[in-house]
Amino acid sequence: MEYGPEPFPLTLHVNGKEHTVNVEPRTTLAEALRMQLNMTGTKISCDRGVCSSCTVMLDRIPVNSCMTLAIDAAGHQITTIEGIAEDEHLKVLPAAFVRHDAMQCGFCTPGMVMSCAALLEKNPHPSEKDVRYAVSGNLCRCGTYPKVFAATLDAAGELVSKA
Repeated sequence: MEYGPEPFPLTLHVNGKEHTVNVEPRTTLAEALRMQLNMTGTKISCDRGVCSSCTVMLDRIPVNSCMTLAIDAAGHQITTIEGIAEDEHLKVLPAAFVRHDAMQCGFCTPGMVMSCAALLEKNPHPSEKDVRYAVSGNLCRCGTYPKVFAATLDAAGELVSKA
């Protein structure tokens, strides 16, 4: 199938549900999520793939949604910050971010949570070094990194104790 410059219907699998959006071929996943599906938890900050505030999971792998075309996300499972909040297993992570005050302005927080959630899915027993590596592409202007590390390690402990 060939796509031209006009909008066309595209089915995206987001947070376990199918959604049909009308997008132009140049529409990024971040734009489709925010503007078409009203999932505004995914933030667009730099719009250049530098800050990772737009991080979502594509088939459980963290990606910058501002650098991913919506058309390339079709056929994949997309998880957003809204999906993390609804996931019984992973919603302990946003709660730990609140408990540890791991946000100030909050703009980087969704991307940080998504990167840390991806880490916890792969490694339920991370070290602080593992958390540092997982968020190494996420920029926080407010400098809350130590609290992000503490929150993620706390959530990991909580997840392990529930298992």
